[in-house]
Amino acid sequence: MNLRRPVFSLCIMLLAAGCTHLPSKQPTQTTTAEQATAYDHDASGLEFYPYVIVDPPVAEPPAEAQTDLWARVRDGLQMEPRNDPRIEAELAAYTRSADYIARVADRAEPYLHYIVEELERRNMPAEIALLPMVESAYRPFAYSSGRAAGLWQFIPSTGLHYGLKQTWWYDGRRDIVASTQAALDYLERLYELFSDWELALAAYNAGEGTVGRAIRANHAKGLPTDYWNLPLPAETQSYVPRLLAIRALIADPARYDLELRSIPNEPYLTVVEIGTQIDLALAAELADISVDQLYQLNPGFNRWATDPDGPHLLVVPIENAARFELALSELPPQQRIKWHRYQIARGDSLISIANRYHTTVEVLRQVNELSGTTIRAGQHLIVPIASKPAEHYSLSAGQRLAQVQNRQRTGQKQMHTVQQGDTLWGISRRFKVSIDQLAAWNGLSPKDTLRPGQSLAIWTTSPGNDSDLSANEQIASLPAFRNNPAAQAQKVHYTVRPGDSLYAIAQRFNVSVDDLRRWNKLPAKRFLQPGQLLIMHVDVTGSSI
Repeated sequence: MNLRRPVFSLCIMLLAAGCTHLPSKQPTQTTTAEQATAYDHDASGLEFYPYVIVDPPVAEPPAEAQTDLWARVRDGLQMEPRNDPRIEAELAAYTRSADYIARVADRAEPYLHYIVEELERRNMPAEIALLPMVESAYRPFAYSSGRAAGLWQFIPSTGLHYGLKQTWWYDGRRDIVASTQAALDYLERLYELFSDWELALAAYNAGEGTVGRAIRANHAKGLPTDYWNLPLPAETQSYVPRLLAIRALIADPARYDLELRSIPNEPYLTVVEIGTQIDLALAAELADISVDQLYQLNPGFNRWATDPDGPHLLVVPIENAARFELALSELPPQQRIKWHRYQIARGDSLISIANRYHTTVEVLRQVNELSGTTIRAGQHLIVPIASKPAEHYSLSAGQRLAQVQNRQRTGQKQMHTVQQGDTLWGISRRFKVSIDQLAAWNGLSPKDTLRPGQSLAIWTTSPGNDSDLSANEQIASLPAFRNNPAAQAQKVHYTVRPGDSLYAIAQRFNVSVDDLRRWNKLPAKRFLQPGQLLIMHVDVTGSSI
């Protein structure tokens, strides 16, 4: 249904019944995929939800609160300020970088009004709208060393527990609307558990088990069990003070010589139901915004298009929503994605085709109505493809990774293709770099699991030294060495693949089985295991050492 009509009708009914008082605020409209089905279609056949629909307030708020969102935040602060050395230390750190909070506040602008509305709807402290400043500095693509993602920094398991879908196409931990709903649900649950916002926030950082054990430990010793007296991890000891320091800065910026630019106290974004998968470059054109702006509002989408399996929701600026809705209604679903008719070549697989066209095996199977993964040379597949070059989708996961990997660093960059059994630890040892370095160069967490075929950028301080290279792709480079008479022995690290045998590897590298056993101290009757690392000394001119 259109929410404006029922609210108006309700007002008429109440007035007719003699009612003279209306609530000052109705719950705002939520936008999860499940809730979307509760609303009727408008005249265009598409579902369109402004995320804020409020009845006229009974009392006129102060003029400043009508125009400045920061004033509205100040009015909603509920946590008690306190004097504590930990808070003072955080305040000192922030005031030394006076422009940092201002920059983060500017970054928060597209999302802040929606978050404040949701907090008010739930009667939660406005301080929580400042929590993404601590968690992610309001960067929607933030990814931590602990594998936490998005404004609210959900780790994968907690995200899944709170309904945040995570696929190749989409990561709900970065979805502005979905992750905000999940974070507030989680915080509400923690508050119900601890009956204290400081403890709830500590549990959001460290986990409810950690906080619960600290409370029980202090209680057993007869010690206070409030946040400020608990034996919590160092990070959690500074977590709440950091938020309260930001609270102090926002509450009274003039006291700290902070220039905080006013943010209009009005909705910035809204959610439109799109119904099907759509190319994000096309969606940006329909909405008359840049692709980058669309990604900033929809950071949950990893690729060049929305997830074919949903959510079929796009966040757009509220001032562009009507234009987008009209243009979308005039575009048939089959024209929202560009299609390519591909003839299968010998040696092709669904995986190789999916990788080539930046899609997934599941999509290829679904579109082409395939029951399995078997394909035959000469047959044709219908493949969804991006309408623009890859660089046009500059905030897609692939392009963000390319930017990280191409950043200039010390040494010489080499690309390593991950093989079955590779780990960050093993590769770091092989290239004599740290796991943290390897992860940072590739936008990863040190805890991430590698997948075969993944490309890693590695910066070494010994330019041209191929003896430390460990990848199976050295097989392809050997002919080039053979063309260079000066090249003699090369040390090659080879990762054993499923189906490999010592004889097959020896044949491939033109070495003997006995040498392979000697170089790797392999017992005569020991079988190879996938992922096992072998060392070989290969004479690229034709004889082994």
